[in-house]
Amino acid sequence: MYQSHFGLHELPFGITPDTSFAYSCASHQEALNTLLVAVRSGEGFIKITGEVGTGKTLLCRRFLATLDPAAYASAYIPNPYLEPRTLLLALAEELGVTLAPDEDQHHLLKALSHALLGFARQGRSVVLCLDEAQAMPTESLEALRLLTNLETEKRKLLQVVLFGQPELDVRLAQESVRQLRQRITFQYRLVQLARGEIDYYLTHRLRVGGYRGNRMFTKPAVRALHRASGGIPRLVNVLANKAMLLAYGEGLQQVATRHVRVAANDTPAARRVHWWWMGYALVFVSAGSLGWMMSQF
Repeated sequence: MYQSHFGLHELPFGITPDTSFAYSCASHQEALNTLLVAVRSGEGFIKITGEVGTGKTLLCRRFLATLDPAAYASAYIPNPYLEPRTLLLALAEELGVTLAPDEDQHHLLKALSHALLGFARQGRSVVLCLDEAQAMPTESLEALRLLTNLETEKRKLLQVVLFGQPELDVRLAQESVRQLRQRITFQYRLVQLARGEIDYYLTHRLRVGGYRGNRMFTKPAVRALHRASGGIPRLVNVLANKAMLLAYGEGLQQVATRHVRVAANDTPAARRVHWWWMGYALVFVSAGSLGWMMSQF
């Protein structure tokens, strides 16, 4: 593609969550700090929510990579849309618990409890991260709550981190899960990149990708990128990638506003960069021109 044209060794704006490209914007750093404080407290459920594309999965991976294996045993389930028994089996597999092929739920819970106690004796806390938690069936949420009832005199044997879209808040507001809701001890809501962060975000990802040239995106292009993406990192990546392709197609070394505008109009999820103020400006210019011509007669 355009890697050699721009002197890159890696594409900088992929949409696959890659921790090597992680940019510590204010929102993500605060969320990561919240997670680290929460797991050290050793209590209950933790909730992280954010709109689609704000980097919840990337944050989850950063968080798991930060945990010291000597102090924590971690489990990650990317798709928790599972009925209770299957969810518990997935947790057992993540924790390395050996089970008989036909294990019933009673013995499954007993094996998990035994494993959690074993980790506690080793001085290790168990942290379970569930991505896309808004999709979890209510019965599975309840099964997790019951599993977190296991505790020592000092701390819970299992901590659960729920990563989900804002719909997760709606789910947890239901009366049927009020007991779980009361156990959420820490929470954080991820927000979009601020306008002033977009430039730093682009520069960071380009540098990680190997770019060593001058400014890639003009300042007006960065402003257009923020308007079109709404500051959502995934959309910023999609639009930046397309805009660079357009610049490459023209043989240019810099991305201009027109490239971002075309990229936005080609991306269904983006805000169209029609720039209504330009339309008004043209109206005023046209009106002024017409007035000037009329005065000549």
